[in-house]
Amino acid sequence: MARYRLHCVGGSGNSYKLALYLNCAGLDWEPVGVDFAGGQTRDATWRAETNLMGEVPVLEVDGRLMSQSGAILIWLAETTGHFAANAADRFDVLRWLMFDNHKFTANYAMHRFQNALTPEPVHPAVLAFLRARVVSSCAIVEKHLVDRPYMLGDRLTIVDFSLAGYIYYPKEETGFDIETTFPAIHAWRQRLASLPGWKPPYELMPVGRSPAARVT
Repeated sequence: MARYRLHCVGGSGNSYKLALYLNCAGLDWEPVGVDFAGGQTRDATWRAETNLMGEVPVLEVDGRLMSQSGAILIWLAETTGHFAANAADRFDVLRWLMFDNHKFTANYAMHRFQNALTPEPVHPAVLAFLRARVVSSCAIVEKHLVDRPYMLGDRLTIVDFSLAGYIYYPKEETGFDIETTFPAIHAWRQRLASLPGWKPPYELMPVGRSPAARVT
C-alpha cells in the first residue's frame, strides 16, 4: 500500500490539485475511489470515518486523514520540501491560495457543474451570472501571468498546483475555451503540462464515480 492515499474522484478538480502535486513530486501515492455520484460523501458513516465535512479530496497519510486541498498542499510542501516557496513568499502563498479557493477555483468549478453536470440544464440567467464571475476571476490571473512563468515568478510552487485544479477538464464540460479566451493562462497551463508526471484529471484519477456529463 502506498504511503499517500488520496480519496478522490476523477471529476473533482480539488482532488486533481493534490493528485498532480503528488505525481509531479514523485511521491509514493495511490488514488482511492469515492462514489461521489452515488452519494458516498453524504453518508453518515463515511463522514464519521473519513471526513466530517463531506468532501473530497481526503489525503490519508500514516493513519491520519486530512481534508481541504489548500491546507493539504501547504502541509505537503512543508513536510516533503517539494514545490515549497521561500519563507519570504509565505504571505503570497496564502494570499493566492485563498483567492483560488474563494474565487478562481470556486467560480470555475461551479460554472462547470451547472454547465454540464446537473441532471437538467439550469436557467440561462444562472449560467450567465456564474460565467461572469469566472471571467472576472480569470482576468485577474490572466493579467498576473502575462509577465511571469508561474504564479510566484520563476519558481513553481504549490500555488500553481492549486490554481490548476479545473483548467484541464474538457471545454465541453467547462464551457470555456481557455486557449482562445485567456492566452496567458493557456501558456501557463502548457508549462505545467510539460512537467514530468503530468497527466490530465481523468487519467490521473481513474477511480470512483463522478457525475455524468450532459455535454460530451
